[in-house]
Amino acid sequence: MGKKFLFLSILSTFLWACGGNQPADTTVQTGQPQTFGEAITTDGAVSMTDMVTKLQGVDSVQVKVKGKVESVCQTKGCWVNLHDDQAGDVFVKFKDYGFFLPKDIAGREVVMDGYAFRETTSIEDLKHYAEDEGKTKAEIDAITQPKEELKFVASGVVLLPENKQ
Repeated sequence: MGKKFLFLSILSTFLWACGGNQPADTTVQTGQPQTFGEAITTDGAVSMTDMVTKLQGVDSVQVKVKGKVESVCQTKGCWVNLHDDQAGDVFVKFKDYGFFLPKDIAGREVVMDGYAFRETTSIEDLKHYAEDEGKTKAEIDAITQPKEELKFVASGVVLLPENKQ
């Protein structure tokens, strides 16, 4: 019984990593918003700075937030990093590993519905994400400390149309 449980635990861990599910169609459509995961609207979305303010003094907060994608998992699109000059960075995964985003959306704006929280990311996970992002071996080897991060689990995402200026 103990060996079976250990085997199933290890197997589920491997399936949870970026190699588990096959992504749905993540082709970017131009000129119109695209929804991934649960169908959501952009109504009521707050800035990342407002999200950080709502998170002060609580463990997590349910929120709809608008942000700019800084980087995307280049293996499958199974996570993204958002960046805001005032609020900082937010590491985003998708609820139940149920959907992915296109890998070529860095620089695009999104609206996400889900919950935000703070969590310490292990060295092992940081190295895994750096590898997914295509970082060099030297950059990956330079990761030697865990990192407390602002994280977000999105149940639905709207990829906004490119702003052609």
